[in-house]
Amino acid sequence: MSKVKWSSLGLSVIVVIVLVIWMAMGDIKVASTEPPAQQSAAPQEPTRVQVTILNTQLYEPGLLLQGQLEPWSAVTVSARVAGTVEAVKANLGDSVKSGDVLLTLSEDGRGAGVKRWEARVKKLEADLAGARKLRSKNLASQSEILSIDSDLAAARAELKGAQLAVSHLRPEAPIDGVINNKSVETGSLVQVGSALYEVVRTDRLKAKGQVPQQSVAQVSPGQTVRVQPLDGQALNGVVTFVASAASAETRSFAVEIAVENPEQKRVAGGSANLRVALPEVKAAFISPAYLILGDDGRPGVKYVDEQNLVVFRSVELLSVSTKGAWVTGLPDEIQLITRGGGFVNEGQKVEPVDAADERG
Repeated sequence: MSKVKWSSLGLSVIVVIVLVIWMAMGDIKVASTEPPAQQSAAPQEPTRVQVTILNTQLYEPGLLLQGQLEPWSAVTVSARVAGTVEAVKANLGDSVKSGDVLLTLSEDGRGAGVKRWEARVKKLEADLAGARKLRSKNLASQSEILSIDSDLAAARAELKGAQLAVSHLRPEAPIDGVINNKSVETGSLVQVGSALYEVVRTDRLKAKGQVPQQSVAQVSPGQTVRVQPLDGQALNGVVTFVASAASAETRSFAVEIAVENPEQKRVAGGSANLRVALPEVKAAFISPAYLILGDDGRPGVKYVDEQNLVVFRSVELLSVSTKGAWVTGLPDEIQLITRGGGFVNEGQKVEPVDAADERG
């Protein structure tokens, strides 16, 4: 037998001997059909979340509009007779009262016309009185009396016209206000209808705006309005008119607001932000950082109820700014989750920790 065969045979014998010795030592492991004993799990501690006590309070929401400020009244004074300006009694920026004379025009013989018609009226009145006496004695006919009476009525009408023409030589301010525009100077020749002055009333203003059709039901006459001109000084106003029909172009409703301006600030003609006050509601002021979106896409907040369970509640935004948001739809008092809300789900039991205690 060759050496190679003897080597193979010897190796096989050695392997068999090792297996016999291992089996004899009883180290064969039998697979168990029983499941291993389950280890008892340690009780899981509730997740700690930081909360802040949040209380609702009465809040007056507002409807924000863009508006235009106008003078309460703006009247153009025009010439009612032709003539030359003899004297200017009011200049730009002057305050005037209703009835104040603004300028005088040349008479151009109109005074003489008044005297002529006054004399004509007196003569006809005397003629009419004499004719009636003669009529009582059957010395004058009824037609003569009627003729004189007709002439007298025509003369009185002419006298009235002449007197009006003279009064128009001194145009007066139609309202209390300020001279905002002046179109004449001394020596100017004016014709009937020529513009002389514009008088505006600015101690009270008129704000005009447009209310969207989805919000018009919230606005009615009598509601207070906060008017914020671009100069930053707020004024107070009251809604005086809301259109009954929407504009065909914008589908919005016109609104007018009376604005008190006792200091006569120069804001007429400019733009302004209008905040129409709406009925008070219970609301809470929170940081926008605590608002989250629900499954329906509506904003809401997470808070901890009396059983220390996480609750999600949708809210309605009343106003939002960089400082915070006013929301409604929450209970009067809640433990608002201010930290850790992203790691807990609705209905999960948690351990609330007051933010003030946490900081302390």
